[in-house]
Amino acid sequence: MKFIILAALVAVAAAADYAPKYEAPKYEAPKYEAQYEAPKYEAPKYEAPKYEAKYEEVTYAPQPYSFGYDVQDKESYNDFEHNEKSDYNVVTGSYRVALPDGRTQIVTYKADAYGYTADVKYEGEAKYPESNMDKTLV
Repeated sequence: MKFIILAALVAVAAAADYAPKYEAPKYEAPKYEAQYEAPKYEAPKYEAPKYEAKYEEVTYAPQPYSFGYDVQDKESYNDFEHNEKSDYNVVTGSYRVALPDGRTQIVTYKADAYGYTADVKYEGEAKYPESNMDKTLV
């Protein structure tokens, strides 16, 4: 058995010496006729446009406003409402969102020179669907 392995190794080594050797072909650089030379172009020269900065800051007096909207789309399960009003100094408002767990989140807020304060409340009780894990543990 050792003789067969030794003979195989000698045969592989001897075959490596007799493998044909190829050299990469040599190519001459292509010669182009004068009619095929690429035309030479000069880069166009552009001057940057000159602008005069004329800026006047416009200030507007604070304006009171009031808005509200309500969305109830049963197909997309969107149900929310937002109301806000402002006088010259204070912004007050509220929004309501139907949450996926069945509760409704109601946020009432006030923003004035002293900062932003919000009161968050929830209506209803959270309901979660029964999972398959509950059934397998029984």
